[in-house]
Amino acid sequence: MAEIYELSASELAAKLRAGEVTSEDAVKAHLERIEKLDGVINAYLHVNAEEALEVAREVDQIRAAGGAEAEVLHPLAGVPIAIKDLIVTKGQPTTAASRMLEGWMSPYDATVITKIREAKLPMLGKTNLDEFAMGSSTEYSAFGVTRNPWDLDRIPGGSGGGSAAAVAGHLAPLALGTDTGGSIRQPSAVTGTVGVKPTYGAVSRYGAIAMASSLDQIGPVARTVWDAAALQELIGGHDPKDSTSLEGSSEGLIKAAEEGAAGDLTGVKVGVIAQLRGGDGFEDGVTASFEETLKTLEARGAEIVEIECPNFTYAVGAYYLIMPSEVSSNLAKYDGVRFGLRVLPEDGPVTIERVMGASRAAGFGDEVKRRIMLGTYALSAGYYDAYYGSAQKIRTLIQRDFAAAFEKVDVLVTPTAPTVAFKIGEKIDNPVAMYLNDIATIPANLAGIPGISIPSGLSEGLPVGVQFLVPAHEDARMYRIAAAAEAALEESNGGPILAQAPNLNEEVAARVQEAN
Repeated sequence: MAEIYELSASELAAKLRAGEVTSEDAVKAHLERIEKLDGVINAYLHVNAEEALEVAREVDQIRAAGGAEAEVLHPLAGVPIAIKDLIVTKGQPTTAASRMLEGWMSPYDATVITKIREAKLPMLGKTNLDEFAMGSSTEYSAFGVTRNPWDLDRIPGGSGGGSAAAVAGHLAPLALGTDTGGSIRQPSAVTGTVGVKPTYGAVSRYGAIAMASSLDQIGPVARTVWDAAALQELIGGHDPKDSTSLEGSSEGLIKAAEEGAAGDLTGVKVGVIAQLRGGDGFEDGVTASFEETLKTLEARGAEIVEIECPNFTYAVGAYYLIMPSEVSSNLAKYDGVRFGLRVLPEDGPVTIERVMGASRAAGFGDEVKRRIMLGTYALSAGYYDAYYGSAQKIRTLIQRDFAAAFEKVDVLVTPTAPTVAFKIGEKIDNPVAMYLNDIATIPANLAGIPGISIPSGLSEGLPVGVQFLVPAHEDARMYRIAAAAEAALEESNGGPILAQAPNLNEEVAARVQEAN
């Protein structure tokens, strides 16, 4: 019999409704595992034990009493969840993994947190990330690197490596992340989990600390497509507090995932983007896994069509001009005056300019400083049109490539990441190599379309992910196709990929013994 912490969110929810386990037991099981393992993994920056247990007991009491209140409980009520520490949460610190916000307590909840509280999901705590979500490996956190549960010497992806590691390491059955250029999907690919970037605007960004506002999107991290669909359906919907919020893109997702679970892809036209099929930068094992995935989809009735998206070649370059430009603007408020870290100059006059310089120098890490400088330069007089303006034109061309592709196919499929999880420290001194980890995920953010990464197989004993992309507002189509692909791939792989992960208890015990 599986331990409580090994259950997917859907499995745990079913047992909670049936009265086979209590929410308090589920929360305690995860808190015990966090206490036992997270000293090595470092998935959490803050553990919210007291509040999580309080919510769990409330759910248990409502279910025990029965009646109308029990009948209207959300399907995920009582299922624990972890929250990326970029999403503000009243009563818990929100740091963005930066010294600039160390210890900061938000006076309000993000909209997604309000919905999670209303649905009564116990929040286990806040997860680690690259500082202000800037990175692809969670090595840029001011509070230490997160380790991949598959191999403790490897990265868990980024920026949301903490959320992905928590779900993969059975430290939480669900988590929330944010995705600006792949920060949910890429960590999911290298940890064997399911990660989703919803349609831009499908989930409110109110209360998500802004990195690049035209690209950021909150989304789910889970172990199955159904779990991700249920979480997005919960947190999605229009929010008057977010001017970019949309109606409708998060409706009917559970139903779509259930329809796809039979694994039938008959009549589905699957487009393979020639520019992202493999080649330079893609490991042979990742490419081989992707080609096997295409064969599996074809065997289930899918029609494979090769698609040209010529402007995708410029996506990374355009992204690394647009994103830093928005970073430069969004992070200007961290000035050492209004909130956050304040450092006074060691000598000389105390002026606003000198306080700002000292505070930002001490509060921001190297990667954040790098992106602020790059963005400020791109927006400066004489360079705006040459750099930022040109990048926005490329963004439009990428959107047109997607539009043309979706006239021919129902869904586009790519490898999620060009490599499996790499060794901690392997790329930390090579920013360009780090940036190229997001080569396959960035186009979706530039176009605002939804994307999902699911496990496709293993390479060198490490997880590989496959990404499905659909037109904007077609999130239900994405979940239907992804659920069918998930069923087909699990059959061909002999079960869920995550079930093949090494025994984390033994790995951590060995690491602790070695340290002692």
